[in-house]
Amino acid sequence: MILKSLELKNFRKHNDSKYEFAPSLNYLIGGNGVGKTTVLEAIYLISTTKSFRSSPDSELTAFGAESYEVISFIESFTSHKVRIYYSKQENKRVYFNDGKPLARSADIIGKFPVVVLTPADLELTHGYPADRRRFADQVISQASQAYLNILLDYNRTLKQRSSLLFKLKEQRSRSFLDQLEAWNEKLVNSGTQLVEFRRRFITDFKDYLTESYSNIMKKQETPQIEYESFARQDDDIKKVFAEKLAENRENELRRASNLVGPHRDDFVFSINGKSLRTYGSQGQHKTFQVALKFAQFFYLKDSLKNTPFFLLDDVFGELDKKRSLAISRYLKEVGQAFITLTDFSNHEFLSHDENDAAIFLSEVAAG
Repeated sequence: MILKSLELKNFRKHNDSKYEFAPSLNYLIGGNGVGKTTVLEAIYLISTTKSFRSSPDSELTAFGAESYEVISFIESFTSHKVRIYYSKQENKRVYFNDGKPLARSADIIGKFPVVVLTPADLELTHGYPADRRRFADQVISQASQAYLNILLDYNRTLKQRSSLLFKLKEQRSRSFLDQLEAWNEKLVNSGTQLVEFRRRFITDFKDYLTESYSNIMKKQETPQIEYESFARQDDDIKKVFAEKLAENRENELRRASNLVGPHRDDFVFSINGKSLRTYGSQGQHKTFQVALKFAQFFYLKDSLKNTPFFLLDDVFGELDKKRSLAISRYLKEVGQAFITLTDFSNHEFLSHDENDAAIFLSEVAAG
């Protein structure tokens, strides 16, 4: 898959910017605050209908403007024109794929796969279980529409069940308790499927992580990723889930909170058998984060038979020269990538030959 061109109108600082991209490496060069990351944000928006900076549409609209527009041409299995238009007055965004408005955001997930690595991904290895669950859910959802639908259904069930638990905290009526049993059954059914999907994913993804980490560190270290769930590997997931809900019933009612299920599971990272979160050096954390994203890229490429967009936002400033050099070499196996840098002066190891890369210099006036 290749992003041929991108046009931004009143999108953050980009009043009217147009890009014709190379099919390999694309460097966006400029100082802080000139709109480099915004280009990556627009590509991510095309692929997922969301900003990776979790910004609402009103914040994406240029100051003083009443609307924004993003237009792109993509070569995938066929040619596609994607147009996103937002009106501040109507507070409405419409996503058009080949001239047809998108009925729901979930329908585009996985059609134009994307991988993004930003400094915020530090939370992947340093942060909370929710950060690691979000990463895994994003990867699997792009690879499997079935998983995405189950995840959306599970999250809706959690929301409904949470509301009911709050009512039960105030009033334990028979009617509410009967409703709780029905929501429990629904939660167990969809939650069991999530755990099964995640287990299969980890089994496959481990090899991609090992390969990616090896390309960066040359087998000096061995990475591991394990899925920690409320059910052990050999357990009957559905049975254990139902039992855990029964055991935690009073606690959930007292706290009005969903305390059991895959929404509380974790993915544990380690190097040479030692916990990365507890014992990892800064260099190991950064390498693991990058390896996870390369692993995600190749996993999605093989799963979808389609090459994702690869976005790297200000990544090399966080890495030492040895790791940066290894990653720049690895990028040549990716295909089309979009990389933001402040300049090339400290990154002479990066390939930026005019024959295999495009360089875009950003200035404040241009956005």
